[in-house]
Amino acid sequence: MTTVVPGRRTRRQSELLDRLLSLFLEQGFSRFTLDDLAAELRCSKTTLYALAPSKEQLAVEVVKHYFKNATAQVEAAVARQTRHDRRIAAYLNAVADALRPASRTFLDDVATFAPARSVYERNTRIAADRVRTLIEDGINNRAFRPVDIAFAAEMIAHTMQAIQRGDIARRTGLNDAEAYRELASFVLHSLRLD
Repeated sequence: MTTVVPGRRTRRQSELLDRLLSLFLEQGFSRFTLDDLAAELRCSKTTLYALAPSKEQLAVEVVKHYFKNATAQVEAAVARQTRHDRRIAAYLNAVADALRPASRTFLDDVATFAPARSVYERNTRIAADRVRTLIEDGINNRAFRPVDIAFAAEMIAHTMQAIQRGDIARRTGLNDAEAYRELASFVLHSLRLD
């Protein structure tokens, strides 16, 4: 079996992760065996073992790959904006865009598999901290009305965690992408200068 070296991927391995990600986003990952995945991707199990030593760890690697790609897309969207209100909107709307291809099956698989859920939770905390920074920057630059930043950040973090856990979808019928769009609208309207 090939030793997995974290962070160092060949071009073929990166392409394979992208293909796995597309498959998982559409169909989830819990129902697949390594044999199923090897057949689906037309590769050997040895090739998959080069990515991760087990199916479970492979799922975690793919979820990490998803968030790494999503983070890059989200930050690129923010970097294109100069106005503070547009930066927050760009951030939350880009999160929504990143979540759009994720099927309910994928999100349910992530929610029920603790190691993958942990990756999602960590990324949600990072996203909440990033929104807090964007709010703080906007207040400091007098682009937003003064609010209690800690309270605003806590409220946003709780909402983001509720989206991540699937609570918002169950209670409102909104999917994760729609919920992030609504959150963006709510945050922007609440910070607007009167």
